[in-house]
Amino acid sequence: MSVAAIILCAGSGQRFGADKLELPLGSQKVWYWSVAAFAKAVDTVIVVAQGDRLTVAANLPEVTAAVQGGETRQESVRAGLRALPEGTEFVLIHDGARPFISQALIARVIESGQDNGAATPALAVTDTIRQGNKTLDRSQLHAVQTPQGFRVSDLIKAHEQPYPATDDAGLMDQAGFPVALVEGDRRNIKLTTIEDYELAIRMIQVIPETRTGLGYDIHAFSQDPTRPLWLGGVQFEGAPGLEGHSDADALLHAVVDALLGAAGMGDIGLLYPNTDPEWKDVRSARFLEETAVRLRAEAWEIVHLDATVLAEVPKVMPRSEDIKQAIALAAGIDPSCVSIKATTNEKLGAIGRSEGIAAMAVATIRRFPVPGV
Repeated sequence: MSVAAIILCAGSGQRFGADKLELPLGSQKVWYWSVAAFAKAVDTVIVVAQGDRLTVAANLPEVTAAVQGGETRQESVRAGLRALPEGTEFVLIHDGARPFISQALIARVIESGQDNGAATPALAVTDTIRQGNKTLDRSQLHAVQTPQGFRVSDLIKAHEQPYPATDDAGLMDQAGFPVALVEGDRRNIKLTTIEDYELAIRMIQVIPETRTGLGYDIHAFSQDPTRPLWLGGVQFEGAPGLEGHSDADALLHAVVDALLGAAGMGDIGLLYPNTDPEWKDVRSARFLEETAVRLRAEAWEIVHLDATVLAEVPKVMPRSEDIKQAIALAAGIDPSCVSIKATTNEKLGAIGRSEGIAAMAVATIRRFPVPGV
């Protein structure tokens, strides 16, 4: 069964007093945590947003489509439903203000929803609840969370009715569709007040997972006098080019291998093989751009890149600032997070005989674990 997620990120945060979805939480903004979680669990991710957030979401590789939100929650859900790919059978509706959604909870809702047609996570109420002068039976009370899961056809029918509701499970109830309850997650808090945000910060104040990776590459100089030399994403005029399937940018290849190694994603030869015509004569900046996307999809943040070029010719350091800028642009990081050094091989070996260029790189990456994931 094809499963999609609609993440509601169009709210203005009136009760909070600010746009809470744009607040920083660890290395990401609040709303992105949900995008990253659902990207691992479903076939399609739809983000409903407003303003600049809509533009940012539309450019995320994890997002299938980003659509304009409405004046109300129901209007935003309907906008998301209209954006679903044809043939989508099951959909999850989630509040972007709940950043700590776990894979286990997503799986429970999908399983129950597909069996029963609709499901919502809920927590048994532990406090005594009074309504005016009456104490309610708390054994019959539940606090409802998201994501809520529904057969798409049923949810569309419910939204065609003029029922007022604060969530889609309530709308389905009024439309006559039964909604099953599954065990919620107390860590799946919704950021409604400043105190909720302060709690969320405390929840992620854990040591982030930090990794390092080492990359190395070497290429011989080409015998083709017309082949350009690319090094660190920068062209060196008047210098002999390097032999290779792509542009043979040894420095960028080392950087890419360092990143892939740190993230445990293989190496450049595995992902961009020199037997594939797609990569023939391609600029290696593309390898770095796509590798950075792969890391972000797994919630990795590139903290620092340190690279060294080993070459007798050309002189690299006069172009080091250009190289830093090019690497930073391709990796999506600040140039201050890139270090470039160069040295000769003191006339020793193939590099010392000016037969080619070698490069080494060390990448440092990190990610903040999501509680419960």
